[in-house]
Amino acid sequence: MSLATALGLDPLIGLIVGSVTLTGGHGTAGAWGEVLETQYAIEGAIVLGMASATFGLIIGGLVGGPVAKFLIKRNQLAETVAQETNEQQLESHINTAPFEYPKKTRLITASNAVSTLGMFALCIFVANQMTDFSQGRWFELPTFVWALGTGVIVRNILEHVLKVDIFDRAIDVFGNASLSLYLSMALLSLQLWLLADLAGPLITILLAQTAVLILFTAIVTFRIMGKNYDAAVLVAGHCGFGMGATPTAIANIQAVTNSYGPSHKAFLIVPLCGAFFIDIVNAVVIQSIIAFFG
Repeated sequence: MSLATALGLDPLIGLIVGSVTLTGGHGTAGAWGEVLETQYAIEGAIVLGMASATFGLIIGGLVGGPVAKFLIKRNQLAETVAQETNEQQLESHINTAPFEYPKKTRLITASNAVSTLGMFALCIFVANQMTDFSQGRWFELPTFVWALGTGVIVRNILEHVLKVDIFDRAIDVFGNASLSLYLSMALLSLQLWLLADLAGPLITILLAQTAVLILFTAIVTFRIMGKNYDAAVLVAGHCGFGMGATPTAIANIQAVTNSYGPSHKAFLIVPLCGAFFIDIVNAVVIQSIIAFFG
């Protein structure tokens, strides 16, 4: 927002090209872009948000692995691991940490597919009801945040209260397919010519944030998380969801762990922070800043 102001733009444009898109991703860009267009007269907010979020996805995937590799090599944190050959040992690892072996997972059955779609439908229904109920109230949030919260509650009730086994692979596949469809529809509807006058400032702001994120993760995240191998893998994940989205973060840490060995801590922390906590905090941050500057 400071860069946007210095470049002669509305500070809310800096918010769109910052926290809304690089932290929130395409979903947040679409939700808040519509609000900023209709309520705060920021022309082209949705297009600007989608373009920035796409940039973040690409850059987040490009910088995460190299930054982690640099930290691992510089601090001699791990040696390149050989390809796993013991099938029984591999199967044991897959059962305990399936996210670390994306190419070795169980097949999805019709039962898994139907139950997963049922959970999705429940989350969407509750999210739509809560969006209507909270409209105009102090706790008003975008629909996707209510869906995330409902998903957390539903999962914990099913697993810890009703003792229902949730099949993560089905959730991942349907989630990734939904994201791909959403991105296709969003990108096909982009009117990029609306950004012609903002091209220079937009690139300046995005590149500055990329540089800041790299420095922040390499210096702050790495040190706070322990300056060890897990910390280096977490840096790769942080670059992924700090600029893009949780799938980018997971891809980053999978790339690192496939070369240097597993990191259970990274696969626990990154999905929790990148897929849930960050969206809750970001929603509060965005609402507060819009209320102050809007």
